[in-house]
Amino acid sequence: MPVDLAVVPVAGRGTRMLPITKSQPKEMLAVGTKPVVQYVAEELEQSGVRRMVLVTGPGKTAIENHFDIDAGLIAALRENGQESLLNKLAFERMQLEYIYMRQRRQLGLGHAILCARPVVVEQPFVVALGDSIIGVHAESKIVAQMTELFEQQEADGVIAFERVPRSEVVHYGIADVGAERDNYFELADLVEKPGVDEAPSDLAVAARYVFKAELFDYLEKTGAGKGNEIQLTDAISMWIRDGGRVLGVQLDASEPRFDIGNFPSYFRAFFEFAACDPEHGEEFRSFARSYLDEAEG
Repeated sequence: MPVDLAVVPVAGRGTRMLPITKSQPKEMLAVGTKPVVQYVAEELEQSGVRRMVLVTGPGKTAIENHFDIDAGLIAALRENGQESLLNKLAFERMQLEYIYMRQRRQLGLGHAILCARPVVVEQPFVVALGDSIIGVHAESKIVAQMTELFEQQEADGVIAFERVPRSEVVHYGIADVGAERDNYFELADLVEKPGVDEAPSDLAVAARYVFKAELFDYLEKTGAGKGNEIQLTDAISMWIRDGGRVLGVQLDASEPRFDIGNFPSYFRAFFEFAACDPEHGEEFRSFARSYLDEAEG
């Protein structure tokens, strides 16, 4: 069965980015010329996903509004002679069906994914975190590569990883690497936010996964973990210990992950996307060079 369905959790409160996330979902923050979640949707669509289950929470209606077809806006642009702007709304015509589920209680990422079970049922599915962009302008094929590996190897799951500084392993799920193959590795275990001295590697989960629906059984059995939340990492670890075959792939250096969950990462992402923008990038780079020269002079 082809993997054409993705679960995109977007229910988090974004507390690390207050006050700009007080009334605006962090997934709707602009990075360059688009909101974060649009990059995620475009990445998934070009990787073969055709149905996207967005797990939302309070204050997230802007996400639903963004993906709606706005006939009134289209008509206004035409009436005002602004047809040239219609291409900015091309994302409204992506080959995606949007399904919205509600996480009624903030019980963690694992619980948010579990909320999608009534839609997913027994199908294999992608999980893509709605606050992380893979590759500049989301021009990434990682999900397509992961689904292909998932099918070829008849795996229970495939997870994307990136290398992080050793001092930062305390913020991530970290891979305990088993047997290594040409383009992937077997996971011996997955450890949620280990101490620096306890981390089995410096490979951190990079916001993209592919799973069999059996994952839901393990999420159901997973109790509250770190942060008093149901941790996806804990469910995967339990699955591996029960004999589940979960594989890891490492992001290519040309496809960095942009985590829009804290200000330093958000500032870097906006700067890089603005600098690489095909329409405005040259002007922005010129401004940035002049500004830095003056500031350093």
